[in-house]
Amino acid sequence: MVSFHGIKTNIAVNLAILLAVAMLLADFIMIITIQRDLVQSEISKGDLIISEMENNLLKTYDGSTSLLPDYAERLGESLKVAGFSCAVVHDMNYKILYSGGSDCLLLDEIRVLTKRSVESSKKITRFTGTAWGVLWMQDRYLIISSPLFKNGRVEAGAGIVLELERIYKTLRRSQEVVFVYLFVNLFILTIAGLYLVSNIAVKPVQRMVKRAEEFRRDDELFFLSGNKENEFDKLSKALNRLLKRISEDKEKLQASIRSLEKVNMDLKQAEKDVIRAEKMASVGRLSSGIAHEIGNPIGIVIGYLELLKQDNIPDDEKHEYIKRAGDEINRINIIIRQLLDFSRPSDENPKIVGVHEIIKDIAEIIKYQPFMSNIEIRLSLEAQNDNVLADSNQLRQVFLNLIINAADAISSSQNKYNGLFIINSEVINETDTEVISGRPTLKISFMDNGSGIPDESI
Repeated sequence: MVSFHGIKTNIAVNLAILLAVAMLLADFIMIITIQRDLVQSEISKGDLIISEMENNLLKTYDGSTSLLPDYAERLGESLKVAGFSCAVVHDMNYKILYSGGSDCLLLDEIRVLTKRSVESSKKITRFTGTAWGVLWMQDRYLIISSPLFKNGRVEAGAGIVLELERIYKTLRRSQEVVFVYLFVNLFILTIAGLYLVSNIAVKPVQRMVKRAEEFRRDDELFFLSGNKENEFDKLSKALNRLLKRISEDKEKLQASIRSLEKVNMDLKQAEKDVIRAEKMASVGRLSSGIAHEIGNPIGIVIGYLELLKQDNIPDDEKHEYIKRAGDEINRINIIIRQLLDFSRPSDENPKIVGVHEIIKDIAEIIKYQPFMSNIEIRLSLEAQNDNVLADSNQLRQVFLNLIINAADAISSSQNKYNGLFIINSEVINETDTEVISGRPTLKISFMDNGSGIPDESI
């Protein structure tokens, strides 16, 4: 049975990747949202501290160059509790009223922003510096600068600094727990998703494959559809219709093949009958000449037998007559054998035969025919290798038909009393234009001085 572990593995891997990407994107959005809310909360705390300065600081400020010691101490405690690392307060003449905190590295920048907020009478919030955030580099400090109002007039300016790394550390610690939950959820959701997808997609395919492996030719229904009307059910029905048409077409094709095989057998038999009839016609045409050729040696044999009946013939003459009679009988045997060779049915299995020997046999038997009485046969068999893979009887029939056709052409031409028929053989090498299939080819040429074939008949 076909294994579907590869499909399940691919589904599990792709599903895990999609879930992981989705969870990481959700975590990313959560980090951005929580970080924004935390920063906004710190800004709100900064606004409260600045509001407290506005409500209490200016009430206790007596116009000296610094805040009262007791309030400066309370302000430092408030900044420490709120998490702000530095604060600066100055009057309208930009004299420093308060400057303190655990980390005032940005004192100059705070003073510049505070002066700008006083001049514009607007609060300024700015992020500066760089530090490693939760997953990437982010701003390190938050600076809040605001003018301080009294009776609707700007009387001073204040600036405070918050170091954001404390927020980043809190988020990073929470990410450790989040990643554990993400991994657990990823594992559970991947297993659950794989189970659901397998039930929806993989198992129907497995059922189809199993049904295909168990299918027998006589089964009426190939793919069994489920109870649900879904794509797999539609696919099963479509495959059943397709395979039914294929089965019907296969039966028609097999019937056509059987019919073609019968027609082919009939054609082969008809071809054999035509060849046989043509061969018998050729043999019949040769019979008159062969009968005359056989009649001569028979008459000679009869004459020798009459001589042998005489009592006064010496023994040596008797032996000579017997030898001559045997030669004539052997001549008759050769003629009859050649005629039988022509009339013998063809062997359907080709074999290696010598073409020169076949041509010589035909020339020997044809020269005694009446229609060849005024025709000279010349053999120019120069091919060094005349062996070919063929049916010798079919070659005999082809060569005989060519000779008979040439004799008919000569008899109807002006050369009917001095006809000439030449048979030539040669081997064509690989470089010749007449070569067949790029291999050495045996070329047999039949030439005569007859009337030839008209151009319109070629």
